[in-house]
Amino acid sequence: MEMFHSLQNQFGLMTAPLLLCSALTLMILIERCIQVLLCTGVGRSKIDALLATQSRTDEAGLDQLANSLKEKRPLLFKGVSMLISHRHFSKALREDAAGIWLQQKRSQLRSGLRLLSLIGVISPLLGLLGTVLGLIEMFKGIAISSGAVTPNDLADGLGLAMRTTAAGLIIALPAITGSQLLGLWADKVTAKLEHSLNHCNLWLEGLTLDPNCLPKVDNAKKAEAEAAS
Repeated sequence: MEMFHSLQNQFGLMTAPLLLCSALTLMILIERCIQVLLCTGVGRSKIDALLATQSRTDEAGLDQLANSLKEKRPLLFKGVSMLISHRHFSKALREDAAGIWLQQKRSQLRSGLRLLSLIGVISPLLGLLGTVLGLIEMFKGIAISSGAVTPNDLADGLGLAMRTTAAGLIIALPAITGSQLLGLWADKVTAKLEHSLNHCNLWLEGLTLDPNCLPKVDNAKKAEAEAAS
């Protein structure tokens, strides 16, 4: 409480709103940074290696691969697991399922960013409002003062008024910057996920654009093809 009263003496009526904005900004930034660390590395190279050694006709192997990927942390592993689990459906239905899944993950990755942007807009306005209220209080004190107004009196009043604007800008800067940077990161991760899921969907259809990730051919089918030729 003593700290709050000290801050209130420095920032006036806008102390509580500015503290609330700063606390929300700090919590959202910490939570989003933890999410960044958890999602760092999409895992595409490992997925390519797994698909290159997996036969598309091995149902038991595909089920085992889907179950193992589902338990892993990277988002791409969970998305590939979802596609493999729905491999018996048509390609169009798998694309629809992947689109819905990507939209859900995009919303999760961008969670809290709108609130962060809103705080970045509101905080300077709260600071400016605090400045105006501080100036009003200063001039009210000057009006009821019977003695001469000294420069020290003006300096104290103006200092109190200006501090709220500075506090609002200090809160807004990391809020807006963090929102934009985290939004760019979320879009980048989503684009990588979309590209990798499209790649996996093509692999399930027997087509791949990556020569290092060609679908594995069963030995029996390979022998039949050689005999036919």
